[in-house]
Amino acid sequence: MPATLYYIIGASGAGKDSVLNAAREQLATKGNSIIAHRYITRPADAGGENHIALSNSEFESRKAKNLFKMHWAANNCQYGLGIEIDQWLTAGINVLVNGSRGYLATAKKSHPDLKVIYIDVDAAILKQRLTNRGRESATEIEARLARHQILSASIDNAALRIDNSGELSTACNQLIDIVSRA
Repeated sequence: MPATLYYIIGASGAGKDSVLNAAREQLATKGNSIIAHRYITRPADAGGENHIALSNSEFESRKAKNLFKMHWAANNCQYGLGIEIDQWLTAGINVLVNGSRGYLATAKKSHPDLKVIYIDVDAAILKQRLTNRGRESATEIEARLARHQILSASIDNAALRIDNSGELSTACNQLIDIVSRA
């Protein structure tokens, strides 16, 4: 059975990192799936995502050597997913990646059979999460909420949806269920 690339997207604050981190250990011990680490030009201790921190020059060097399967810029950082993804898929291992909604069309060109998983969240809960984390001004939060509404309305019907408005364990179980059915 061929392996599947799961491309996870959602608004900033929807809980993508939280859901992936909660599912990481369970996926490692059951099933045939792994979560790929992203290479990001931000400090390792920046919080949130379990990622591989690179300097801008390290990132550019790896990009020049074609060591990224996918890469994009967002939020004043560079993000990359390594070429090891293809090795894992070829070996029959399902791979979950924390993707970018802005890069989705490009990702589909290199992996037309990828499955999109959209982590959704109620707008009021999203606003509270963004406010609580304290990274953005009120104006920036309102802009993120507006982008969330546009994204939510534009998600393809083929995308698999996970509602992360409630308990994290519920969203985690939904993700594990989706991947387990593959």
